[in-house]
Amino acid sequence: MVELNNKKARFDYFVEKEIECGIALTGTEIKSIRKGSANLKDSFARIKNHEVYVINMFVAKYDEGNIFNHDERRQRKLLLHKKEILRLEEDVKLEGVTLVPLKLYFVKDKAKILLGVCKGKKLYDKRETIKKRDLERESMRNYWFFFILHDILKITWEGIWK
Repeated sequence: MVELNNKKARFDYFVEKEIECGIALTGTEIKSIRKGSANLKDSFARIKNHEVYVINMFVAKYDEGNIFNHDERRQRKLLLHKKEILRLEEDVKLEGVTLVPLKLYFVKDKAKILLGVCKGKKLYDKRETIKKRDLERESMRNYWFFFILHDILKITWEGIWK
């Protein structure tokens, strides 16, 4: 199953709230997404006339598509209930808060987007994120080294007694 993540969004923003929403797509777009030819990297969402649109999301043209192929970076409508849209409008009114797509995935053959209500990080926050990630990676590396070393010693120790 295809699952596209927006890794840059987690690095550039603090995610305050997440909401799952559907997305209105054409036939060639859904085929291209199933093939994995989409990117959420520089995309964001806007609310216009009480409707939510994802802007700048890249979906490559479908190779077998004909003259009815889609535009790669067109605005795509997100499908939400009215109450959810009003709640998002209230959240976005706060200063420094934006709507960012975090993940594109399928649920029962329907394309869904995980939309995050995000607040931008400062440079020192990004450095903190890098430091945490490096420490976590280092601890996992040490753990696996210890685990492998433990297995090797256990095997050789048991071999001595046999």
